[in-house]
Parts: sequence; structure tokens; C-alpha cells
Amino acid sequence: DRSAAMILIERAAPTVRKWAHGKLPPSVRNDADTEDIVQDAVLRTLKGIDNFKHRTVGGMQAYLRTSVINRIRDLIRASARRGIAEELTEDASDSAPSALEAAIMREKLDNFLGALQRLRPADRQLIVWRVELGYSVEEIAERLSKSKAAAGMSVTRAMARLGKELKLDAGV
Repeated sequence: DRSAAMILIERAAPTVRKWAHGKLPPSVRNDADTEDIVQDAVLRTLKGIDNFKHRTVGGMQAYLRTSVINRIRDLIRASARRGIAEELTEDASDSAPSALEAAIMREKLDNFLGALQRLRPADRQLIVWRVELGYSVEEIAERLSKSKAAAGMSVTRAMARLGKELKLDAGV
């Protein structure tokens, strides 16, 4: 009977509201709140009330809780697809370089690679080991079969030659 089902819903809804409180993750609270979700579950239940077979308030509560859980899952999936909304501040900036910054970085990289190519192969190898690969002076000394002091001096001299090629000592 339709009126009996309505009475079951009226009795079950307040308990389901209390149960649902706090179940909604913060990431989806912009899309809906607890009351919206419970109301949606009740409305969906009303639409299919003719096919509904529960005869107790407890059965109706269980049905509504399941509906609420499914709605929360739907909201979480939707949030995952489109991402979480964030509020923009006045000082928000894009972390990606601008077109001008990208062009300047490319030019600097080209200058660096050109200067590196003009060095002797031994100096080039030392700079690659130290700067690009991050080897310590001890590791370079071991690779060159030199003392730590001699390897350090070789790296320092190679870096100085690179600086000259880049014209860093000219104040440019």
C-alpha cells in the first residue's frame, strides 16, 4: 500500500539523516551536503515505491542507507573524474614557464651545450660527471685514479674553462 510506504519513509528518514551525518568526504561537499543526499535517496525511493517490498521501518532504513552510500560513491567517482575544486587567490600563478621564459631557458641551454662542445673531451667528461650526474669529487677521483685533491683541481679547472667559454668572467 502506497500510504503505508510513505509512513515507513517518514519514520525512517530522520534516523538515516543522523546516520548519514559526517559520512560525506570533504572533497565532495561542494557538490552536495548530507541533507541533499538523504533527500535524493528518499525521492528515488518514492519513484520506485510500487516495486518496494519492505514492511518494517528497519528495512526502510537499511534500504535508504544503501541508497545514501551509493549516492556518496557516485559523487566521489564524479569528483575523481573532474578533480577537486580549489579556490584561486589573488597571488595564484602558473608554475609552468611562460613562452618568454621557455625561450630564454632554451637559449641558455643552447649556449651551455655549445660551450661544453668547445671544451676538450676530458674537461667535458669532468663537467658531465660533476654537474649532470652529480658525482662527488671522491667518485671522480676514483674514476680517474687520482687523489681527491687532484680530481678536485681538475674539476675546478674544467669549470673555469667552461666559464670562459660562456663568457661568465666578462660580466655578461
